[in-house]
Amino acid sequence: MSDRSTSDRSTRREFLQAGVAAGVTLTLGEALLAAQKDDGDGLPRRPLGNTGEKVSILCLGGWHIGKAAQEADEKTAIGLMHRAIDEGMTFFDNCWDYHDGFSEELMGKAIQDRRDKVFLMTKICERDYKGALSNLDDSLRRLKTDRIDLWQFHEMVYDNDPDWVFEKGGIKAALEAQKAGKVRYIGFTGHKDPRIHLKMLDKPHEWATAQMPVNILDYHFRSFANEVIPVCLKKGVGVIGMKSLGGSPDGQNGRIVQAKVASAEECIRYSLSQPVASLVVGLRNERDLQQALKVGRGFKPMSEDEMAALRKRTAEVAGDGRHELFKTTKSFDGPHHRKQHGFSVES
Repeated sequence: MSDRSTSDRSTRREFLQAGVAAGVTLTLGEALLAAQKDDGDGLPRRPLGNTGEKVSILCLGGWHIGKAAQEADEKTAIGLMHRAIDEGMTFFDNCWDYHDGFSEELMGKAIQDRRDKVFLMTKICERDYKGALSNLDDSLRRLKTDRIDLWQFHEMVYDNDPDWVFEKGGIKAALEAQKAGKVRYIGFTGHKDPRIHLKMLDKPHEWATAQMPVNILDYHFRSFANEVIPVCLKKGVGVIGMKSLGGSPDGQNGRIVQAKVASAEECIRYSLSQPVASLVVGLRNERDLQQALKVGRGFKPMSEDEMAALRKRTAEVAGDGRHELFKTTKSFDGPHHRKQHGFSVES
C-alpha cells in the first residue's frame, strides 16, 4: 500500500471524526438551550453542567457591584442586588480579591437576610494549600455565610497556573472544604487563552464549572467558544460566560459597545444564545440592570442566520483582538495575580 493511500485514508478518517465531534457538540449545545426553563420568577434558568443545579441565565457580577458602591454608595449597590434577586437574577458572582475584599463584604450585607434565595459563587486567588484555606475563611466571613455554592480558582491566565493549583495544594484545600460542607462545587475561571483552559480541563479532577469570555468577537480570535466550550459540553462541565460587552478595566461600558461594534443588547443576546449555563453581567446602576433584564426575560436564542450575520459584520475588527484586551494584554489581570507571578501591577 502506498504512503499516499495511507495518508489519504488517515486524512479522511480525521475529517470524519471532526465532523462527528462537531455534530455531538452541536447536539449537546442544542440540548442545553432546550433545557432552559422559565418558572415565572422573572428570568429563565439553565442546568449548571452535571451538578443537578439550575441557575438564572444572568449572573450578577461582583466586581462591578463593588464599583457601583464606589461610584454612588453602599445603599445604592445593595438596592441593585435586592432588585436583581426580586427579578430572578439569583446567581451571584464574586471573588476574594475584588476591591480588596470590599465586594464580598458588600454582597454579604445584601444577602444576609435572603441567603437561601441566592446561588452564591466566589473565587479563590491563592494556589497553595494554606493560602487557599485562608481565602475561604475570609470569603465566608465577608459574605456572612457558612457555605459557598460554587468556589472557583480565579484567573487561570498564566501558563503555569493549572500546574500550581495541583502542585502547591490548592486543589487539596478545595476538596477538603467540599468534604467539610463549606464548598459545594469547584470550578475555575480565566480570560486569556483557550489553551490554558484546556490544560485545566485535562487535569485529574472533574470540574463542575469553567468560566470564560463569550462574546460576538471571540469566534474569530483565540476562541473559547470554538475550542473550550465543546470540551466542557462533552465532560458535563457547566460553562459560565463573561465579558459579553468586551470588558473594560475602568468599569465603564464594554469596549465592544464603546467602539460601536454592536449594541449592548446585541452583545448580551448573542452570548446567551451560546451553550452557556449563565452569563455574568456587570451592574453599576439601574440602566445596567434594566439593560440585562430586557434581554433575559423570556429569552429566546438567536437563530443561526442571525448569529452568522453578526459574526460576518464584526469579523474585520475581531480577528486581531483589538477589542478583547483581556486576551492580548495584562490590563485585565488582577493585581494579586500579577504580583503572584512577579509582574508589575502597573504593567
